[in-house]
Amino acid sequence: MDVRRGDERYRGGDPDAGIESRHAFSFGAHYDPDNLRFGALIACNEERLAPGAGFGEHPHSHTEIVTWVVEGELTHRDSRGNETVVRPGDVQRLSSAGGVRHVERNDGSVALTFVQMWLAPLEPGGGPAYDIVRGIADSTPYAVPEAGAMLHVRRLGPGERTAVPDAVRTYVHVVRGTVRIGPYELGPGDAVRAADEDGLELTAAAGPAEVLVWEMPG
Repeated sequence: MDVRRGDERYRGGDPDAGIESRHAFSFGAHYDPDNLRFGALIACNEERLAPGAGFGEHPHSHTEIVTWVVEGELTHRDSRGNETVVRPGDVQRLSSAGGVRHVERNDGSVALTFVQMWLAPLEPGGGPAYDIVRGIADSTPYAVPEAGAMLHVRRLGPGERTAVPDAVRTYVHVVRGTVRIGPYELGPGDAVRAADEDGLELTAAAGPAEVLVWEMPG
């Protein structure tokens, strides 16, 4: 297991424009040839947008983009005509495929925090697609078949335990709270990259916790 701490993330964005970004992988101007991807996952960005801030229209292609809102509301608009407000508990996915443009903004009156994860598709090309699941239930898997991956949302009460899916590659990201996995204690923003590990468990500490778990092939 490879533990990556939240304070080790590369800081990007544009603070003067109300955008703060923290990147878990090589991203944009920050190039790290030893940290390009893990399994299908090529980005796990923590984004913080002040009220009125956002990312103007920009293109994506050949990427599966999955978004999880932590606090606030995210306004999404894309060139396929989708316009959605994404709230905590919703899973949003934009399959950019052959190419799509979109806008992401905080049109609310309070700060917005979200986690955005990019996955490489098994095959390039195809047509763009959009999906949103409102208020996904705990432990309900969300499949991204284009990347051969599965997202699991775990919400744990104090002291509660849950199994981590056995997989060739497993990526665990702590959204909130403190959890233990194996000998490690993880806090918000911390992540574990596990390869060929079986029988792993997550245990919440004294308070509630929320964790995103990716189950991926090799």
